[in-house]
Amino acid sequence: MNIENMPKIVLHLHLDGSLDIKLVEKWLKEDNVNMSLEDLKKQLQVSKDCRNLNEYLEKFSFPCSLLQTKEHLYEATYNLLLNLHNMGVIYAEIRFAPSKHIVGGLTYDEVVKSVIKGLNTAKKDVGIFGGIILCCMRDESKETNLKVVELAKKYLNDGVCGIDLAGAEALYPTANFEYIFDKARELKIPYTIHAGEADGINSINKAIEFKTKRIGHGVRAIDDINTMNLIKEKNILLEICLTSNLQTEAIKGKHPLEDLYNYGVNISINTDNDTVSGININEEYKKVLETTNLSIQDLIKCNINSIDYIFANDETKNKLKNILALSLDKC
Repeated sequence: MNIENMPKIVLHLHLDGSLDIKLVEKWLKEDNVNMSLEDLKKQLQVSKDCRNLNEYLEKFSFPCSLLQTKEHLYEATYNLLLNLHNMGVIYAEIRFAPSKHIVGGLTYDEVVKSVIKGLNTAKKDVGIFGGIILCCMRDESKETNLKVVELAKKYLNDGVCGIDLAGAEALYPTANFEYIFDKARELKIPYTIHAGEADGINSINKAIEFKTKRIGHGVRAIDDINTMNLIKEKNILLEICLTSNLQTEAIKGKHPLEDLYNYGVNISINTDNDTVSGININEEYKKVLETTNLSIQDLIKCNINSIDYIFANDETKNKLKNILALSLDKC
């Protein structure tokens, strides 16, 4: 079995950071905007000398400005899921912040419904399973973030599958956002938390304190054996994004995903942002194989282990487990 035809699960992928460049070209032509491919890539992709997460996050302004209509939100979601399906992805959770897509006049409900429509159409057309994660943002007000939590509750199990906390982690400490997860637990909304990417052990420990079962990135756990033990004890999954972590310099040098995996920490392999990082899931898997001693069997096991953490019902989980068990047998 090769990487291309290996069934995959993607749990950490941002919609606005994964716009297909050809789709953006189409939108610009429809608006009579002329931009060279080189200039377009500069707007959408991070440079090779990216210095930190804050610089990386600057690449979201342009795509967010394009995702201000129902049509664009629908097309972007549908296109992304089709691309994932074509790369062997059988289940994907796509995340985005609704608050970033209302400046053009859309309501929160119109934004979420447009993305759900893209999800449902892709599932109907190609059979890919998935869900939408709504992101609360570290730089938004408490009122706005609680509105997003309530929005997630409204559409939960109707396309939306959970919430997340995203944004500039080092500028806005995880400790400041306990109110989000208190409310999520009250409303029985699944959640994941970006932590241990641009900030360190304290951020991860706060996420654990907030009773999360998934952490976006979490790579700084490698700095503290007690935190790694706590992650294992609490049975928490780390959503690992190798290329992104190196670009934001969350990690300098060798990525610790292999050490985390060998220590017994549950991990899933993700791209974070296909377009911003200039990567796709097959290239990310190949990079893991090239830069670590992990095998295709290990990657399949990561996918199998991650199924227990997806924000989906047991029926979907069992279907995915059966598909991946067959792929492991073929190796």
